[in-house]
Amino acid sequence: MRLKYVFLFVFLAAANSITAQQKEITLKEIWGGTFRTQGMDVLRSLNNGKQYTVLNRSAGSVDKYDYETLEKVETIVKASDLSEISSFSSYSFSDDESKLILATKVEPVFRRSRLGIYYVYDIASKKAIKISNNKIQEPTFSPDGKKVAYVYENNIYVKKLSSGTTTKITNDGVKNKIINGVTDWVYEEEFGFVRAFQWNAASDHIAFIRFDETEVPEFSMDVYGSELYPQQHVFKYPKAGEKNAEVSLHLHNLNAGKTSEINLGNYTDFYIPRIKWTNNPVVLSVQVINRHQNELDLILYNAATNQANVVLKETDKAYVDITDNLTFLADNSFIWTSEKDGFNHIYHYKKDGTLINQVTKGPWEVTAYYGYNEKDDIIYYQSVENGSINRDVYAIKINGKKKKRLSTKEGTNGANFSSNFTYYISSFSSATTPNEYALHLAKNGKLVKEIKNNADVKEKLGNYTMSTKEFFTLTTAKGNELNAWMLKPANFDASKKYPVFMYQYSGPGSQQVANRWNSSNDYWFQMLAQKGIIIVCVDGRGTGFKGADFKKVTYKELGKYEVEDQIDAAIELGKRSYVDKDRIGIWGWSYGGFMSSNCILKGNDVFSMAIAVAPVTSWRYYDTIYTERYMQTPQENASGYDDNSPINHVEKLKGDYLLVHGSADDNVHVQNTMRMIDALIKANKQFDWLIYPDKNHGIYGGYTRLHLYTKMTNFIDNTLLKK
Repeated sequence: MRLKYVFLFVFLAAANSITAQQKEITLKEIWGGTFRTQGMDVLRSLNNGKQYTVLNRSAGSVDKYDYETLEKVETIVKASDLSEISSFSSYSFSDDESKLILATKVEPVFRRSRLGIYYVYDIASKKAIKISNNKIQEPTFSPDGKKVAYVYENNIYVKKLSSGTTTKITNDGVKNKIINGVTDWVYEEEFGFVRAFQWNAASDHIAFIRFDETEVPEFSMDVYGSELYPQQHVFKYPKAGEKNAEVSLHLHNLNAGKTSEINLGNYTDFYIPRIKWTNNPVVLSVQVINRHQNELDLILYNAATNQANVVLKETDKAYVDITDNLTFLADNSFIWTSEKDGFNHIYHYKKDGTLINQVTKGPWEVTAYYGYNEKDDIIYYQSVENGSINRDVYAIKINGKKKKRLSTKEGTNGANFSSNFTYYISSFSSATTPNEYALHLAKNGKLVKEIKNNADVKEKLGNYTMSTKEFFTLTTAKGNELNAWMLKPANFDASKKYPVFMYQYSGPGSQQVANRWNSSNDYWFQMLAQKGIIIVCVDGRGTGFKGADFKKVTYKELGKYEVEDQIDAAIELGKRSYVDKDRIGIWGWSYGGFMSSNCILKGNDVFSMAIAVAPVTSWRYYDTIYTERYMQTPQENASGYDDNSPINHVEKLKGDYLLVHGSADDNVHVQNTMRMIDALIKANKQFDWLIYPDKNHGIYGGYTRLHLYTKMTNFIDNTLLKK
């Protein structure tokens, strides 16, 4: 589902004494960028490990910087110096860093997919060559830098840069029927990738996934626009229990000009969530997972012998998560992450799948794998060893010894390593410290130089009335210990009673209670707090970074235990002397909207109001990969789907309910809200609702966000504050 992309809202500001001169935060300031922090531009470490490049959007250039001095060394390419390109929005290097692919006139397809006009820029000659006159997808250099493969209208093409000739290597691509080399909607959304072809190291073979979505049901959306007649957007969308695209894996031999299908074995109704060539140019790794997603095979396919062997099997009583952590070492042994001991950890295997050792161990989770320094035999990773709401950066020998914590500050620490692991650029923030960036030595974490600290944002916030975020553990009557934070009004008086407004997302593996700096929503929470509302966020069971058992307890019962925890948390909060238990509200977006809807219905004696933005109202309306991962199919688990879907509990509505959706949401379709509205009307229940024309799952653009948050603020004023 990956709905959590919309907002991961966690934040707080530094405590400040209140003076008569302090200002109140406004919605226009929040959505006008007044409190926006500066980040680090996305950088690419160069092969020498001493320098990196950055896309300078304002100057329209790709610039080279030195790690040690952090000074600009040179400008590699500038759009104003090119007659062919007026501007470019992204770039990628060939393996030898002699050429770049520059992206122009890019337009979105879905969440991650893009169409655009692309050029190959030769650094030595300073010339740019257009790859195709058409808008194409996923242009990618061959490892030798002599060719570019790309997808156009669902077919794969290869362009030879020396001659300029282009070869079409697939011919059966048809919209809404056959796709070669890029993913269908559901793979893109739920497995998180678009390019479904891979060059081998010798640049003479391309492996690719083919999608036959002929029998996948279509979904259509009206796009109203400004024309007299609306347009209709039609695309393939497999809903839970329905037909998926049939996938197959193919290999194109560029020297022979032939394509063959790879026989992976006797699999039926399966997914191929990842393909990746090993360091051996004839050996391809393939991950195959069953439709229930609880059995995953890692297959090594030898193109020379046409043999496919399963070298590793992952099984789970619930589901196996897909990651990009698979790393092949020089000897083709590999690094892999797994939850098989109950927590996500790093493992090292021989090339035949024999376990060498478990690298990390303990009752905590590895949250990011950064890479392997082969020279020093060190793995770098991020984990929650210092508490599940924090993140730290560590180094450890591949044999699991000599572990060292590189980060020193308590909060959320991350790292971006140079290609040879000499340096890393750290990122840090906490509930009281805005985003900071600094250069460190990778061998010991020693600070080399500070880069950016956003101190000006913290100083600016000193002019506003702010509250301090209080982290705590909330224990429910059932004994469940849940991470939580609370935001009280700055002039809090324990002798008074305050309404409570709860925020959550609650989706499997997610986290909202984290020790990090703010996003836009947290300023809204500050604004609401100063109106006299206590804001509370609770991560219930099913959320992440506390072990597999805590996360996977919701398996086959989405919306049962998470909803219980929010209701139980609200009951516990209502016992506090300063809380008005008759004025407790809850809100959420996407999965969070599914939750808030369930809470106002199943917890109708606890919650007096709820806001649901872009909610799932029945899991029968959502896609196969996400929904079935956690629920199996509706044919197998009808009660799990229906017992916990808000649409089936509308008769329980007592409180105030606001329902919001974008009409062009290709992810959680507006159908969810329309069916919910119909059910509420049939039950003769009064509610408020708002549809944003032509807006997708994020509901943004123009003044949309300002309008939405004004609507929600007014709704809160008229419910929690006026009762």
